[in-house]
Amino acid sequence: MKICAIICEYNPFHNGHLHQLCEAKRLSGADALLCIMSGNFVQRGEAAILDKYTRAKHAVMAGADVVIELPTVFATSNAELFAKGAIHILASIPEVTTVCFGCETANKTAFKSAAKYLNHEPKEVSEKIKELAASGVGYAKARAQAWAGFIPMDLLCSPNNILGLEYTRAILEGNATIDILPIERIGSSYNNADLKENYSSASAIRASLQDITAIKKNVPDFVAYDLPTQIENALDTLEKYAVLSRDKNEIAKVCDCTEGLENAFKKAAALPQTLQESLTSTRYTASRIRRIALQNLLKIDETFIRECLQSNLYLRVLAVKKERSDVLSALSGAASPLLIRAYDENALNETARACFERDLFTENVYHLLFPKKNKDKNLFI
Repeated sequence: MKICAIICEYNPFHNGHLHQLCEAKRLSGADALLCIMSGNFVQRGEAAILDKYTRAKHAVMAGADVVIELPTVFATSNAELFAKGAIHILASIPEVTTVCFGCETANKTAFKSAAKYLNHEPKEVSEKIKELAASGVGYAKARAQAWAGFIPMDLLCSPNNILGLEYTRAILEGNATIDILPIERIGSSYNNADLKENYSSASAIRASLQDITAIKKNVPDFVAYDLPTQIENALDTLEKYAVLSRDKNEIAKVCDCTEGLENAFKKAAALPQTLQESLTSTRYTASRIRRIALQNLLKIDETFIRECLQSNLYLRVLAVKKERSDVLSALSGAASPLLIRAYDENALNETARACFERDLFTENVYHLLFPKKNKDKNLFI
C-alpha cells in the first residue's frame, strides 16, 4: 500500500484544505491519505478552536482515510522541531511514500535544493545570522537575509514555504525514503485576516466566527455546523500562573527561551497585560512568546523534545474511515506502536510513555479551558 501523508492542524478545516486533499489524492497516486494532525494545541502556541476529535472527524468527512495525532511535544514547537517530529513519526511507517504540503511556491526542485543548502550551513552564513540577531533582527528575518544569494527569499519568508522547507530538510537529514509533493495554496495567505469569498485563511475564519454567513462560504457545511461563535478561554491566566509557580531555571529549559527571556517572563507574569502583549517585540515574535508560555505550562522542555526525536513513539489514531480498516492493518506494521485501545499503551517504551502522558495532561488542560467542548471519541467515521 502507498500512503500519502499530510501534516496539518485544521484549525479549522476550510476550502483550501479540501482543495489540498483532492489534489494530494489526484497527484500522488497513493492508495490512501493519512493526516498527522496537531492535537488540542497548535504551533502558534494557542488552543485549537475545536477539539482534536472533532477536527479529525472533519478531515475524514472531507476525504482523508485516517488521522493520527502529532504528539504535543512537537505540535507546540517551532517550525524546525514541528517538522522533524512529524517526519520522524511518518518515517516509521514503511507505506508512507509521499508527504504533501500546501505552499506559496510549488516547486519540488527548489525545495530540495534549498533544503540541501540549509542542512550544510556555511560558516559565513552562520556568522551573518549571529551578527544580524545581535543587532536586534528576529531570527527568521536574520536567516532569510543571511541566505540571500543562495536561496530565493520567498522560500524563507513565506510561512508555508518555511514549513515545507523544514519538512524537506527533515526528510533529507533522516535519509527517509519519502518524496515531497508541494501544492500551491489558493486564496488568502496564511496570516491574511480578511475574510474572502471562498478561500479564506484559517486565521481569518477564527477572527470572524460571529459572521457565520460569510464563514459558510469558506468551509464545508459539516465544519460550519461545529464551529463556535466566539473564542474565550483562560489560557493566558494559566500560563501566567505556571510562570509564577516555576523556578526561572526551569523556564529557561523551554525551547527558544534564550538570552535571559525567563527573567522577562517572570516580570511580565505580574503585569495586567497578556504575556504576548508584554513580551512581543521586533526581536521576539508573538508566536515565539506564545509557544514558550504554552510549553512552560505543559512542562515540555527542549531536552525532552530532542529525546523524543531519538525514540520510537506511537501512532495514536484520532479518526478513520469506516471502510478503510486496511489502512489500520498497514499502520500496525510500523516501527511505532499503533494506539487504538487503552491497553495498547502497554507497548510503549519509557520515552514514548512519557510523551504520551504529556498528551493526556494536555487534554486535561484543554478541557479546563473548554469544559463544554465535544468530547466524543468515536474513531470510526
